[in-house]
Amino acid sequence: MNPLKSDEFPAEWTKYIDTVTSDCLESLRGQLETFPAFLRSIPAGKSEYAYAEDKWNIKEVVGHVLDTERIMAYRVLCFARNDTKELPGFDQDVYVENGYFSSFSLEHYAEEFIQMRTANLMFFESLRDNALLRSGLAGGRLMSVRALLFMIAGHLNHHRTIIQERYL
Repeated sequence: MNPLKSDEFPAEWTKYIDTVTSDCLESLRGQLETFPAFLRSIPAGKSEYAYAEDKWNIKEVVGHVLDTERIMAYRVLCFARNDTKELPGFDQDVYVENGYFSSFSLEHYAEEFIQMRTANLMFFESLRDNALLRSGLAGGRLMSVRALLFMIAGHLNHHRTIIQERYL
């Protein structure tokens, strides 16, 4: 997949997209193995740790990563299929507040990620070049299908780094 152009995504996504340093689909495939292994390496006693009172705990961060992938994958579907309706944005804090992520183990989330990412990859890999170049509006911002794929990979990279640096 060719490098993205800056007009394919909102500027605030740069910090995520810049973490994807190899082929985007290759990065997404690699995360299928490395992210569950990373989650399984976190001691159970740390899973509900938050590094500050107003921050999410590790399970909530992971739940946020999963929710964001679901939302971005839906946007990929809509835009790739040339659906021209604007999609809504989402409030990540409301999603986490209502996700009850502390109810399950990190092992549960590792398995959930594997199943979700496997299905998403089957879909992403089926997209043709013309579909990858399509764009749409979500939350009032223009984004291409390609940029959404980079966002999915980069968003996970970003939050994994935060967990490593601030939580562990």
